Amino acid sequence: MSIKPKLGLFDLTMIIVSLVIGIGIFRSPAIVAQKAGTPAVFFTAWILGGFISICGALTFAEIGSRFPTAGGFYRIFSYCYHPAYAFMLNWSLVIINAASAVGVAIVGAGYINPVLLPLAYQNDTGIKLTAVAAILILYGLNFMGIKMGARTQNILSLIKIAMLIVFCCALFGPPHASPVSVLSDGQGGFDFIKALGVSLISVFFTYGGYQNTINFGADIRQPARNMPKAIFAGMGIVIILYLAINFAYYSVLGFETVQHSKLLAAELAGSFFGPVGYTLASLAIFISVLGFINTSLMSNPRIYYAMAEDHILPPVFKKLNERTMTQEFGLSFFVALMLISLVLLGTFEKIVNYVMFIDSLSLVSAAATIFVFRRRAKADGATANNEIFQLRFYPWVPLLFMLVLLIVMFNVLVSDTQSALYGCIIFLAGYPLYWILRKVVSQ
Repeated sequence: MSIKPKLGLFDLTMIIVSLVIGIGIFRSPAIVAQKAGTPAVFFTAWILGGFISICGALTFAEIGSRFPTAGGFYRIFSYCYHPAYAFMLNWSLVIINAASAVGVAIVGAGYINPVLLPLAYQNDTGIKLTAVAAILILYGLNFMGIKMGARTQNILSLIKIAMLIVFCCALFGPPHASPVSVLSDGQGGFDFIKALGVSLISVFFTYGGYQNTINFGADIRQPARNMPKAIFAGMGIVIILYLAINFAYYSVLGFETVQHSKLLAAELAGSFFGPVGYTLASLAIFISVLGFINTSLMSNPRIYYAMAEDHILPPVFKKLNERTMTQEFGLSFFVALMLISLVLLGTFEKIVNYVMFIDSLSLVSAAATIFVFRRRAKADGATANNEIFQLRFYPWVPLLFMLVLLIVMFNVLVSDTQSALYGCIIFLAGYPLYWILRKVVSQ
């Protein structure tokens, strides 16, 4: 049975917004400000990052409409590349999903620790302990069954929505503190281009998610018309929101405070609403973090299941507990990867650098498949139709996107060689692992 298109323009716009806006905007701006050095570089990085992300989203939109298959972003690699290279990319994605979830856990722990724990635990060790505790508690709940995981997700979502509504209502009350503006005049002789390149690492981490438009190629009504409109509308909303909140950070807290703060949203709320606002924002963000981690624990083992069905991973990854419907091995494997990432990488910035090195490689490889699909369509004599979205300004849009992502990879390599090295080792380890697993799975 084929998939029937159900998504309209508004549906896809909201999906794109949901895919992109996550927890990164509450932590990444501080790292971007540190790397940028000046407000001019800071805001240029966010604007340029948004523009390049639109280029990427449009590229993946065409790929998705040309390869309308359910089952995930990873399938295009096996369709367009040699199985060994496809496995190396997919294996890397398996690892970075765990690292991304850990990065979110660290952000949440950083926000909640000042609210719940004594001063002695207001350090990196305390943050790691809280992150580990959150991961293990959610792991235990999901291990009890997919239904328990879903119930946990529902409760977390309802609490998060309620907290955010209360937080939004506080906007209509009088501020408890006067806004503070501490502007930075920049640095003499500052290398604008170099600072911009390094700043883009965290910017792209925060804009990430648009690539998943590739998964909806078969679900969209009139994709040739609705796909580009939804992407421009969705990414436009994201860019406006990101610029607005960054401008709020800058105007209220001052650029120097933004550079050194790890709890930007809480400090912003505290400056307006006092201690109550600080606590409320911290709790809301932590609830959001728990929801994201729980979603990761529910969804990533299912990705392993699909990959095992395609013989990319061993059969044990699709083994289910008949009573609870839990992939006990897949879930435990994912949690183990999360804990290993936390131990090896430790800080949010290192996790971002590590994730962006591998993620950039996979995004460049994924974007390059548009040339494969176009070439095959030409060879088959296929003509354009209203079921396929065709990117304008081809091939310049995908080439620009790929070039900037390669620059990001280079900047990670230069600025954080250790994290880039971890990424390289994991990617290259996929080659011998591919041949080993091929023998194991075929037996």
